[in-house]
Amino acid sequence: MSRLRAPRWAALAGGLGMAAAVLGACGGTSDTAAPVTSNGTLDGRGLYAAYCARCHGGDLKGTTQGPPFLDAIYRPAHHGDASFLIAVKNGVRPHHWNFGPMAPIEGLTDQQVAQITAFVREEQQAVGIR
Repeated sequence: MSRLRAPRWAALAGGLGMAAAVLGACGGTSDTAAPVTSNGTLDGRGLYAAYCARCHGGDLKGTTQGPPFLDAIYRPAHHGDASFLIAVKNGVRPHHWNFGPMAPIEGLTDQQVAQITAFVREEQQAVGIR
């Protein structure tokens, strides 16, 4: 990576990464039922329930441990889809909220993060966040 691009990448990882980071910050499982696909794997909603809901809320409205995804801060134009992947893979330092840093989330593939992100985007659109 060139020196000119490094700061831009760092901004993406730090600034935009918050949305993604928030996604997996708490990891682990939640008490929310996890929907599965026809082949028995978790879909985006189920993956979110298993890895994200404990901190970001089953309703995506946040908890005392993590911020809400149903907030304009996480709209695609501010925190792009790549920021979710970067946050899950690398963790995120706090920059919009006072929840502390999000640690990387182990055990999720890039495809699974994409499924979670698609679920979050669908829920955002349903409430008018675009």
